[in-house]
Amino acid sequence: MKRENFQSRLGFILVSAGCAIGIGNVWRFPYVTGQSGGAVFVLFYLLFLILLGAPVMSMELAVGRAGRQSARNAYWALEPEGTQWHAHGWFCMAGCVILMMYYTSVSGWMTAYFWKFLTGQMTPGMDDAAVAGTFNGLISDLPQMIIWMGITVGLGFLICSFGLQKGVEAVSKYMMSALLILIVILAVHSISLPDSMEGLKFYLLPDWKRAQDVGVGKVIMAAMNQSFFTLSLGTGAMEIFGSYMSEEKTLRSESRLIIALDTFVALVSGLIIFPACSSFHIDVNQGPALIFITLPNVFLHMQAGRLWGTLFFLFMTFASFSTVIAVFENLIANGMDNYGWSRKKSSMFWCILIFALSLPCVFGYSIWADFAIAGKGILDLEDFVVSNLLLPIGSLVFTLFCTSKKGWGFDRYLAEANHGKGTKTPAWIRLWYSYGIPALTIVILVFGLIS
Repeated sequence: MKRENFQSRLGFILVSAGCAIGIGNVWRFPYVTGQSGGAVFVLFYLLFLILLGAPVMSMELAVGRAGRQSARNAYWALEPEGTQWHAHGWFCMAGCVILMMYYTSVSGWMTAYFWKFLTGQMTPGMDDAAVAGTFNGLISDLPQMIIWMGITVGLGFLICSFGLQKGVEAVSKYMMSALLILIVILAVHSISLPDSMEGLKFYLLPDWKRAQDVGVGKVIMAAMNQSFFTLSLGTGAMEIFGSYMSEEKTLRSESRLIIALDTFVALVSGLIIFPACSSFHIDVNQGPALIFITLPNVFLHMQAGRLWGTLFFLFMTFASFSTVIAVFENLIANGMDNYGWSRKKSSMFWCILIFALSLPCVFGYSIWADFAIAGKGILDLEDFVVSNLLLPIGSLVFTLFCTSKKGWGFDRYLAEANHGKGTKTPAWIRLWYSYGIPALTIVILVFGLIS
């Protein structure tokens, strides 16, 4: 079966960035920034994107481009004879499945809120209790949540079933373009609100006293963890797009563009949220509730708030759905590469399976609301496995494979990374890639388990 390729470099950049851009940028980044003291966290986050995010992304893309298969078969093609690196391919596939088991529900929340603002179900004059009750009512309404989750799953696999170019690439181009336009419009509006300056100061001007109050160590660890989470590294989600990409550009150049787009969306999301919260005197240290309870309350008190709420949750829907279709493409490719299925058959299989496996997360807020392990509900457990285990462990495996003599090896990785035009990865960086990145990744893993 002939392997598909992207129609254009722009398509590759937008689809890959779309995979990275998601709830990690527009939901998790703002509330972690709020909890971690603001601008000092942002500085460390940018630092670790350079030190950790970009190198690991280039390694994951290198495995994909050199192997020209989904993760398991790519490892198989590149690993030394007698080694078992390809076993990590199964963990990559499992990671994508577990991620979608709860991500589809969160994406459904975004879509539901877009619909509620669009149709006027969220109305000015609602008090704080009514706004909070809307979210609690949504997630506990089993039929409604099954419908929103089902729309996300069905539409995502339908788009992917049309193929890489006609489905994933074509839709992502329009969706990502709309997302970038929407985010700029929303940011300009938030910054122009009265009394928005305090929010901008919190977000953009480093205050080390505030960071010390939170704990500088906690701020640094949160920034390291976010640098992995926001780029979807470690589960092969990026590797699959490496297998489709051309050899015209170096991987360092392509990684920088993807990360630049991803970071732009994360940073501008903060320019939407923090000035708006400042304008309406809302505490930004609200945690996960910031998006679904605090911000809707802000929009409902704005002039033309229904319009701004609709546009914001349309942006949120695009951001989350871009990741959904990117990860679905990874699963479909695994079915095609590992079992020789047609794209239609693989799409149908994974659609049915992901819908079924997403139901426990939906049930976790209604009929299985009392279920908990170590105080964590179903969504929190699934998120813990992905964020605290599979992402750092997977990133560590990709790093060791690309730098170890018992794996693919640094020289072969470097040759692949530097193939094409653009910025080259220097050979002198070997020590950092071989020892520094694995050491920091282990620190992230241990801290995530302890915390």
